[in-house]
Amino acid sequence: MMTTIEVVQGDITTVEVDAIVNAANSGLLGGGGVDGAIHRAGGPEILAECRQLRATTLPDGLPAGQAVATTAGRLPARWVIHTVGPVYSASDDRSATLRSAYTSSLAVASDLGAQSVAFPLISSGVYGWPADDAVRRAVGAVRESDAGIPRVLFVAFDARMATLLRGEVGESH
Repeated sequence: MMTTIEVVQGDITTVEVDAIVNAANSGLLGGGGVDGAIHRAGGPEILAECRQLRATTLPDGLPAGQAVATTAGRLPARWVIHTVGPVYSASDDRSATLRSAYTSSLAVASDLGAQSVAFPLISSGVYGWPADDAVRRAVGAVRESDAGIPRVLFVAFDARMATLLRGEVGESH
């Protein structure tokens, strides 16, 4: 099945898809950026499920490159898929971990039966991954995934990121 990749600029917490991917930290208990916005908009149910995961299957937190799903609470989605991207390092190639954050998220989405998934640009915020490289790796990971998700949206926070993503995806607008 061919995956359609779209780019939208805006707030990921308002996008209507089956699953929203959260660029979480390994603690899974909320944070800043996309993570904080998702927790604020989704409400306490998301944090409650994250705490349950920490108390049971993930006592040490979620390792970078892996993904896990919770409810989406009040978000216009069915699930939030939490993934942890790597912190950028100029001296240590962590690109396989970044790729895994995308492919693991898509695999979780597939297991849930999701038909549409929205991604932020993982690791490109406070984790410092250079935007142009993050865009190339993100789109490549989605294109090469065999998860079979029909529709993937990249939700760009600002116009610069939207332009970079559209250029990589091949959109003309």
